[in-house]
Amino acid sequence: MIKITLPDGSIREFAPEVTPMDVAKNISEGFARNVISASFNGTTIETSTPLTTDGNLTLYTWNDADGKKAFWHSTSHVMAQVLEEMFPGIKLTLGPAIANGFYYDVDFEDHKITDADFKKIEDRVLEISRGKHEFKLRPVSKADALELYKDNVYKTELISNLEDGTITFCDHDTFTDLCRGGHIPNTGIIKAMKVMSVAGAYWRGDEKNKQLTRVYGTSFPKQKDLTEYLVLLEEAKRRDHRKLGKELELFAFSQKVGAGLPLWLPKGAALRDRLEQFLKKAQKKGGYEQVVTPHIGQKELYVTSGHYAKYGADSFQPINTPAEGEEFLLKPMNCPHHCEIYNVRPWSYKDLPKRYAEFGTVYRYEQSGELHGLTRVRGFTQDDAHIFCTPDQLDEEFKKVIDLVLYVFGSLGFENFTAQISLRDKENRDKYIGTDENWEKAENAIISAAADKGLSTVIEYGEAAFYGPKLDFMVKDALGRQWQLGTIQVDYNLPERFDLTYKGSDNELHRPVMIHRAPFGSMERFIAILLEHTAGNFPLWLIPEQAIILSLSEKYEIYAKKVLDLLENHEIRALIDNRSETIGKKIRDAEMQKIPFMLIVGEEEEKNGTISIRRHGQEGKGNITVTIEAFVAIVNEEISKTLKVFTV
Repeated sequence: MIKITLPDGSIREFAPEVTPMDVAKNISEGFARNVISASFNGTTIETSTPLTTDGNLTLYTWNDADGKKAFWHSTSHVMAQVLEEMFPGIKLTLGPAIANGFYYDVDFEDHKITDADFKKIEDRVLEISRGKHEFKLRPVSKADALELYKDNVYKTELISNLEDGTITFCDHDTFTDLCRGGHIPNTGIIKAMKVMSVAGAYWRGDEKNKQLTRVYGTSFPKQKDLTEYLVLLEEAKRRDHRKLGKELELFAFSQKVGAGLPLWLPKGAALRDRLEQFLKKAQKKGGYEQVVTPHIGQKELYVTSGHYAKYGADSFQPINTPAEGEEFLLKPMNCPHHCEIYNVRPWSYKDLPKRYAEFGTVYRYEQSGELHGLTRVRGFTQDDAHIFCTPDQLDEEFKKVIDLVLYVFGSLGFENFTAQISLRDKENRDKYIGTDENWEKAENAIISAAADKGLSTVIEYGEAAFYGPKLDFMVKDALGRQWQLGTIQVDYNLPERFDLTYKGSDNELHRPVMIHRAPFGSMERFIAILLEHTAGNFPLWLIPEQAIILSLSEKYEIYAKKVLDLLENHEIRALIDNRSETIGKKIRDAEMQKIPFMLIVGEEEEKNGTISIRRHGQEGKGNITVTIEAFVAIVNEEISKTLKVFTV
């Protein structure tokens, strides 16, 4: 008998050669009907793979990320089968699962795939799927694999780099493909499929190689799921921060300035400044001191910190000065500079903790193909802070940072989130710096603090920073998409590298512990995600223009200016639209600009000292007429509901 350990810790005994699907049926027939993939001792396997040793088995359904991965990869096989049928002589290369679907890179030779082919491909994929063909993995010798693909230079190249005895083929229906595994039991589970797009892609991502055609697709176990996904995609397009940023005149890009280097327009700059002031106010209450550091530093600074080894190849190249051998770098991180600020003078344990905060701009040379609006740029500003404390202060300081992050999320409407405890890779420790002892102390500190604060947590191995573990806040936006926003990191390593010390109560020198934290993360990325989460309808306390005054004719412009002055006296951000346009056109334009309040003034309003309020997005619900003082109260009450006071 062999012992199979399930994720809940329970152990079941089975005869050797039992399959994951047999185990699923042993648990429950109903559960087994939903199982589509499995992993054994951390390795993805088929649901039909015989198990011969003791081990840990995880069974996946469509609701699991690994289940979806197997589902989409399996569909890519079926799509590849259809492409070979429709376009004889093509050469297949690779077809992996990706986020929300899959793709297959194909050398179409003399054929050309167009949008007109998409429906034919989809129909044929579903026709094959209804045959409920099993996916069967089988070992193949290197010689036989090379023989089968002797006319396909791409598969031949892949096979040549594999060891004999490690090569497998996957068969279903009449189709065979080079594959290492990870499939659903049979094609019948695929009930809905759509070809999403085609694009050019160089073989193995190298521009020196031939350009192939990448066919993107997605699939689902129910047609309803596909329909809902396509609706979600349309909503995502409507909320795209690049589109909204242009419409709302927040930011722009210029090829003359350079790719990945955003230009903040007046409204966007005001929005950024408001976010900065919001956090600075909370940080001041939390005992942070504001610092400012240069955009560049000597190369040796980043060699000492380890950032040069980590980011050197992906950063802008060194800046050479007139002095021979002198090199500077655009800073990839703010932390080395803050370490040097700490080192300016000696410290006692009585002086700690020291909390240094900075909105510091950093630079990394992202590849042009990876740049994407504000979410992936080459120059970005981090709401960085570094806390230097004694080991005894670590737990309390870490929890205070958690409180600050939760305050930020609460004030900006991010209510659905999970705290991800990002630890070292269990196997590969080469990519990390520091001793095992320091890593274990740091990891245990994060786990303990998150538990004490009652956070909903998941543990992800291999996601730690190279110098320390992290608590990453994974936030779901209004469309259910998950983003990493806000991070807190514990670091015992940089204090050693920079020889940071403080004098303890024993009159001896000790190392401080360093906490890295950034509730926003990158200001650019945070604003992009906030734009898409709110569809541009920012919280009232944050939005650049809270109200716009619309006069029914030129006769009431003096009164409109009086209203504006009164609102500004109450620190309400407003403007007047005094264009020679109809009131209907002015209202439509204000709606497009997503201004929360339209204040209409005419003869009655001027006579009574009132304003007629129309809310954004409430067409047909009618206006309400109130005094200016009453409107100020409405604004302040709405702001107080979202913008809480930060307490320490």
